[in-house]
Amino acid sequence: MKLLTTTKELTADISALKTLGKTIGFVPTMGALHDGHFSLVRKCKSENDICVVSIFVNPTQFNNPNDLSTYPRTLEQDTKKLAELGCDMIFAPSTEEMYTTEETNNQFSFNFGGLDQVMEGPNRPGHFNGVVQIVSKLFDLVQPLRAYFGEKDFQQVAIIKHMVKVMGYDTIIIPCPIVREASGLAMSSRNQLLSPEQKVTAAQISHILFESRQLIQCQSIPQVQSWVIEQINRVDGLQVEYFEIVDRDTLQPATTWNNTIGCITVHCGSVRLIDNITYQTSNC
Repeated sequence: MKLLTTTKELTADISALKTLGKTIGFVPTMGALHDGHFSLVRKCKSENDICVVSIFVNPTQFNNPNDLSTYPRTLEQDTKKLAELGCDMIFAPSTEEMYTTEETNNQFSFNFGGLDQVMEGPNRPGHFNGVVQIVSKLFDLVQPLRAYFGEKDFQQVAIIKHMVKVMGYDTIIIPCPIVREASGLAMSSRNQLLSPEQKVTAAQISHILFESRQLIQCQSIPQVQSWVIEQINRVDGLQVEYFEIVDRDTLQPATTWNNTIGCITVHCGSVRLIDNITYQTSNC
C-alpha cells in the first residue's frame, strides 16, 4: 500500500495505472474511519483493480469553525486499518496541497439545481459548495471509474450524482447502505465525540425512526413528521434540528408516501448527528 501526500505523486501513479489498463475505484473520506467506511473499501476492492482512499478534512465544507477544529483526526489508525483491508493507495494531502489561499477565502460556485435548498442546505450555508469543490478536485486527480459513498449522507449522494452529470464526469457513483452500530446508531466519525452515555441516548434516534415506519399506514406525512420530532425531543439530551420527509429523487417535500425518505439531524449535546430512513409505499 502506498501513502501519498502530494498531487504530483498521485497523478504520476494514476497515469501509470491508467496506462496499464487498470480500473480504479475511489472512496473519498475525511478520516476517523469506522466500519461504515470499511464497508465502502471492501466493495471498492471487490469491483475494481485498484482501490484508492482519500483522507482529507476539507475546510471549505465546514460552516462552523468549531466543528472543523474538533473533527476527529486519526491518520495513523486509519492507514493501519486500510493496509489490513488491502487498500492499494491512500491520498492524505495537506490543506495547502489542495487549495490556494484564494480558493479557501472564496466560496466555490455551483448550480445545484435546487438540491441544496432543503435540509442540510439552509442549515449549513456553503457546506455543499465545499463538498462539490473538493470532490471535483479529487475526481480530477484520481479519475476513478467508480466512486463509493455512504447513504447516511443521502443529500450529499444526490448532489454528487448531480455534480457528475453537470460537470460531465464518467465516474459511476455507487451509493452504499448505512452501517449501524449494534444499538442501531448510524455509524459516523462524529460518534467518537460522544460519551458512552450519549451513545446510548443517541441510539434512540434510529429506534424512533424505525418505529415511525409503522405509522405510515394510517397517518399523513405531516403527522409522522410531528410524531418523530416530538418523540426524539422527549429524550433527555436530544434536540431535533430538522426532520423532513422528501421524495428520494428530487429531495423536495413529499406529498404521498411513494418513493419517500425521512432525513433527520439531531443534536446530542454538542455533537450533530444525521440519519435517514426509507419509507415503503403504503396502501392507505
